[in-house]
Amino acid sequence: MIESDGPQKQENWFLCLFNRFSKFASRYSGHPVAFCLAMLIVIVWAVTGPLFSYSDTWQLVINTGTTIITFLMVFLIQNTQNRDMAATQIKLDELIRSLENAQNSMLDLEEMQEDDLEKVRSQYEDLARASRRDSSAAGQMEENPPADPKKSERT
Repeated sequence: MIESDGPQKQENWFLCLFNRFSKFASRYSGHPVAFCLAMLIVIVWAVTGPLFSYSDTWQLVINTGTTIITFLMVFLIQNTQNRDMAATQIKLDELIRSLENAQNSMLDLEEMQEDDLEKVRSQYEDLARASRRDSSAAGQMEENPPADPKKSERT
């Protein structure tokens, strides 16, 4: 007897649908047409205020609508950010992995505890300070950067 994927297949279908909808919503919600549509809705709502005597129901319509949209957009935006962050992290990991002198231990820094991450950051800050000191001592870097030529012309 062949076992079916059952719930697993349904979950994958749902995730696929959600990801597609999330991509669509994030792409078009930031579009100027979406902004114009939202402005039009607010203008229509404001213009109809006198028709409804600025009633509580009239106010409740816009409050409820904007609350629901905001609530749902939080999840869509978070999904999009998570996906983008994961893709960026994979690309950075590939760059680190492909560099000959890179430390492959840096590949999964995002998985480290906060205090361990702080130690690594501190080490790199120390390296940067030492590099600046060495560059400065070698005369490659001035203490005061050159003045902005545009500012010099104005004074």
